[in-house]
Amino acid sequence: MIEQLLPPGVAWAETFGDEDCPLFPAEEAVVARAVEKRRREFVTGRWCARRALATLGLPESPIVPGERGAPGWPPGVVGAITHCAGYRAAVAARTGEIRSLGIDAEPDEPLPAGVLELVSLPEERLWTESAGRGPHWDRLLFSAKESVYKAWFPLARRWLGFEEARLTATPDGTFHAEILIDGPVSAFSGRWLASGGLILTAIVDVR
Repeated sequence: MIEQLLPPGVAWAETFGDEDCPLFPAEEAVVARAVEKRRREFVTGRWCARRALATLGLPESPIVPGERGAPGWPPGVVGAITHCAGYRAAVAARTGEIRSLGIDAEPDEPLPAGVLELVSLPEERLWTESAGRGPHWDRLLFSAKESVYKAWFPLARRWLGFEEARLTATPDGTFHAEILIDGPVSAFSGRWLASGGLILTAIVDVR
């Protein structure tokens, strides 16, 4: 599914269940005390990441969470990992072609009560309520903002709050995010897909 949102040059891997792969010692240390659900998500995310790296012709290497939990990719590589119930994926690209990547997967279901108010601006709530037929627009908004943050952080190395990006989405499968604070990028454009009970969003910031 995720490949439908990606241009050439971005490698990807996805699975709709949990996979197993050996962890590097540094990775094992991250989940040594984790509950089983978290461990399965972590391991399967690394399984996807290794396959994305292999598509780029790169060897396996540890992908360890760094600052604010962002995955630490090998030198010369940018990437992103996502997981939700029934879906895991990773994308990767060489930095000579792509500046930053952000992906997110969510169930195509309404956000829990009270969450939309926490993650959206008033004008965003207006369009989610008036957008009409399609996916659950509130969940799409949340997913797209997650992708925005994942694309933003490697460039800015600083937090971006939900209220610091103004997002609009269209039924044709695209979205646009205006960054409302000073930083290395003022906007992102991305793509979205709703299929099989899932919402996927992706940002590819091309050089």
